[in-house]
Amino acid sequence: MVPLWDENRGYRIPWVNYGLIVTCIAVFIYEISLGEKQLEIFINQYAAVPAVIVPALGAIFQGDLGAVGLLAPLVTAMFLHGGILHLAGNMLYLWIFGDNVEERMGHFGYLAFYLICGVVSILAQTFLESGSKIASLGASGAIAGVLGAYIVMFPRAPVQGIFPLGFIPIPFKLPAVWFIGIWFLQQFLSTLATVNTSNVPDMEEGGVAYFAHAAGFVAGLVLVRVFARETDPYKRR
Repeated sequence: MVPLWDENRGYRIPWVNYGLIVTCIAVFIYEISLGEKQLEIFINQYAAVPAVIVPALGAIFQGDLGAVGLLAPLVTAMFLHGGILHLAGNMLYLWIFGDNVEERMGHFGYLAFYLICGVVSILAQTFLESGSKIASLGASGAIAGVLGAYIVMFPRAPVQGIFPLGFIPIPFKLPAVWFIGIWFLQQFLSTLATVNTSNVPDMEEGGVAYFAHAAGFVAGLVLVRVFARETDPYKRR
């Protein structure tokens, strides 16, 4: 399913949401401007590598504060993307659902919420693959948190989308609770498949951090009550 827009009018300019989208696009443009070797160095430095993050956390808990700098990728990884489709899909979801969440949380609250959900999602994936040297990157976990908040605050907001059936796009309209609920079910089932095959030696990694998506979504469901500050306009009708 591909969302096209939601019928949920906002009344404030979502400056933070715009800023997040612009930043992700700008960073991606920088990524593709790099040579292959430079890009590899850049990704390894700013994406979250479990084999680096987990020992750094252990060192910090043992009192070595010098390892704090190694945790910077927990934030910077959210602004990196592995390809144009990865970027486009994430930014589409953020564009459609992020503005209304920001309106309800305020600019600073929304930024804090977004970053916290992103960090939680990356940590979840990191601990799942604690010995992996493969870098995790992308805004998907943070955006999953935004979806979690949206489904709580605007469950009845209509979402217009298309379902690609081969080359034929089938249009549909669903309440957000159904659209996002189906999205989460897909992530949850994919997460179970990932966990069940993670210890199988011959199983190739799919490249999609479904566990991070699920963790970010759950973080959004929990944290929305902390950051949301206004009533749902749909409930006033």
